[in-house]
Amino acid sequence: MAEIFDSIAIVKNKIAALTEEHRDLDEAITALNQSHQPNELQIRRMKKRKLLLKDQILQLQKMLVPDALA
Repeated sequence: MAEIFDSIAIVKNKIAALTEEHRDLDEAITALNQSHQPNELQIRRMKKRKLLLKDQILQLQKMLVPDALA
């Protein structure tokens, strides 16, 4: 039973880390957009990374929700 709680804690910690990175990217994108000469390529790459992080966060969150039909 302790293994299950350890696994849940690991998943929650990973979600927290990914969420923080997602938030940091959002702030960096905003700062770049507000600069006098924004680097569009860098902004596009950061946005793609942000979307990837969001997908990873959602997948991990699904792992924490028990199946309704189980």
